Amino acid sequence: MEFREPTYRRLQAKIHERQYTRDLLNKTTRLLEINPEYYTIWNYRRLLLQSFFVEANSSVSDAKKDNATDDRIQKCINEDLGFLIPLLRTFPKCYWIWNYRLWLLAEASRLLPPSTVHELWQKELGLVGKMLSLDGRNFHGWGYRRKVVSALEEMSLKMHSSPITMTEEEFKYTTKMIETNLSNFSAWHRRSKLIPKLLQERNTNHEERRQFLDQELELVQRALWADPDSKDQSLWFYHQYLISNFDSRCAGDNAEIVHLSNDDKLTYIKAQIEDLRDMLDGAESCKWIYQRLLDLILMSKSLDGRWPVEAPDVESWIEKLEELDPLRKNRWKDLRIHLV
Repeated sequence: MEFREPTYRRLQAKIHERQYTRDLLNKTTRLLEINPEYYTIWNYRRLLLQSFFVEANSSVSDAKKDNATDDRIQKCINEDLGFLIPLLRTFPKCYWIWNYRLWLLAEASRLLPPSTVHELWQKELGLVGKMLSLDGRNFHGWGYRRKVVSALEEMSLKMHSSPITMTEEEFKYTTKMIETNLSNFSAWHRRSKLIPKLLQERNTNHEERRQFLDQELELVQRALWADPDSKDQSLWFYHQYLISNFDSRCAGDNAEIVHLSNDDKLTYIKAQIEDLRDMLDGAESCKWIYQRLLDLILMSKSLDGRWPVEAPDVESWIEKLEELDPLRKNRWKDLRIHLV
């Protein structure tokens, strides 16, 4: 493969002539092993496999067509799925490998019996679990996992009288991944997207939703207290998602965990401000604490119509943000004009 350009040109010419052969498939294999970012080669490979699928469908008699065709197509798909495994290990963040793998499974869903397809997707869930155990923050893997779970849930609608949901299982998986690494942004993000569906499926009442919110706040606060001076954004973004339940501007939002009265929201806000002020002692260089304190102060003002007792500290917090976050210095100056 020293002469990669001539190899590609010969491949391109034969594809244009529709000479879809196993030899051409092998050439795409060698090229992709060198450079999996070459998306045109992936498209050529798709054309080749589609041709093989048609050939498999037409090479057997009608009497034997179903089983023989399925076996040949399944063998072809399994071989290609196997070809991708070492590529994913070497290039775990290459979009084209993940996209092509999804295409293969979509073709399986189109061409093979539901039971066979379900088994393929179930194996994919195990595969992506292993991938994420090697690199738990690979957002390609998390995105792929979401699609695998969605496909399995969709197939359950077709195969069972009552749909099977994987929300509880996936929520527990995010807990496991967060406990392994608190900085796993993808796990926290996935958790936030699962919560509305989880609460709906549990058919939770108001009190259960409130208890759930308390548990999630306690979880993220324990994580923040573990290293309050951390610059890790993932914890703070999840904390922001939780406290958005106290923001009057987010009332009625689909992501709302529990509907609270204004008095209840103010009680939560006050508790959060007290906790963050305690956290600030010894973590004066963490800009996220100051930023979150400002968020809570503004929420309180929006709900109550007046500034909370902590308002006199706002100017010093903004000064600290200007020092710690110089790239957004003008933003903080503008905020000072409106607040101080």
